Amino acid sequence: MTAPFTGPDFAGAPVSTAPVDPEPFLLRIEAAEHGMALDRWIHANRDRLTEQLDRHGALLFRGFAVDGPASFGAAARAFSPELLDYMERAAPRTEVADKVFTSTELSEDQWIPFHHEMSYAHNWPSRLYFYCDVPAPVGGATPLASERTVYPRIPAALRERFQRHGVAYVRNYSPDLDIPWQEVFQTTDRAEVEAYCRASRTEFAWTGDDGLRTRTVRQAVARHPRTGETVWFNHAHLFHISNLPTEAAAYLLDEYGPEGVPRNAFYGDGTPIDDEDVEHIRALYREASVSVPWQHGDVLVVDNFLATHAREPFRGDRRILVAMSGLHVNHDLPPAGTPTA
Repeated sequence: MTAPFTGPDFAGAPVSTAPVDPEPFLLRIEAAEHGMALDRWIHANRDRLTEQLDRHGALLFRGFAVDGPASFGAAARAFSPELLDYMERAAPRTEVADKVFTSTELSEDQWIPFHHEMSYAHNWPSRLYFYCDVPAPVGGATPLASERTVYPRIPAALRERFQRHGVAYVRNYSPDLDIPWQEVFQTTDRAEVEAYCRASRTEFAWTGDDGLRTRTVRQAVARHPRTGETVWFNHAHLFHISNLPTEAAAYLLDEYGPEGVPRNAFYGDGTPIDDEDVEHIRALYREASVSVPWQHGDVLVVDNFLATHAREPFRGDRRILVAMSGLHVNHDLPPAGTPTA
C-alpha cells in the first residue's frame, strides 16, 4: 500500500512511496506523472531525501524519465555533485560516461555475494547509485541487506575478535590468476602504484614477470558518519578463500598456498579465519536479503554503510550502471607497511 507524499514532505510533482521491507528498509519512490525528470526532482528534495536515506538505507526511484548514462549521471549528481572514480578495483569495469561505470563484469552464471563497496580499502564511497539500462529477462536483480538487521545477529564473540584484530587482505594481481595490477590501480607506472601503497599503508611486493602482491590490514566495523551507528564493514567473507567453489579453492591452495591465491582474508594478526565463521556471515546476509526485480529506468541509491548489495545470476542481456559519491577516508590505519620483498 502506497502513501502519497506532497506539500511539505516532497516539493514539486507528486510521488507515491512505500518501504519494500517493514524494518523499514528500501523505500520505493514512484513518479505519479509520466516524464518527470529525476535529476530536477532530486535536486528540489535533496535534504528530505537524505533524511529518508538515513532512515531506510536505500531508495528505489521508479517511473521517472532516466534515458541513459548521461541522464543517470545527472540524477546521481543531483544528490552529490562530485562523483568518484574507481581506484583499487576488485573487478573489471568500463567507464561509459563521466564517472559512470558498468557494474561488475563477472560471469552471468555466478552470484556476487553481499558486500559493502570497497570495504577492503582505506577509503570508500558513502553512497552508491545503480541504474537499470537493460533488465535481464531472467534473474539479475541487485538484492540488498540491512546492517540494522545483520550486525546485531553476528555472535558477540566473533564481532569482538574481528574488531580487536581487524582484517588482513592478501591479494595477488596477475593476468593469469586475477585482474592485473594495471587494471586495479588504473596506471602502468609501477612508481605510482608504490606511492599509492605507501600512502595507504599497504605492504607490497613485485612478483614473477609482471605480478604484484599486496597485504593490508583494515577495519572490521565502521561508524556511520551521520547516524553514529556501528555496522559490519569488511570484505572478509567475500575475499576469504572459502568463498570459491570447494574444488577451485583446494586446487589454488595446493598450487599457491594461502598467501599466493588471487585473494584471501585473515585476521589482522595473520591468524586464519575459520571457514565456518565467514560462512555464518554470508548466511546472515542471505537471510536478510530484500530484492526487487529491475525495470528499465530504475535508479537505486544505496547508503554504503547501512546496506550491502549483491547480484543474482541471470540469463540474457543485462546492463546495470554504477556511480559513487561521498568519499570516506579511514584515518585510523595501522602503521605504514614496507615492501614485503
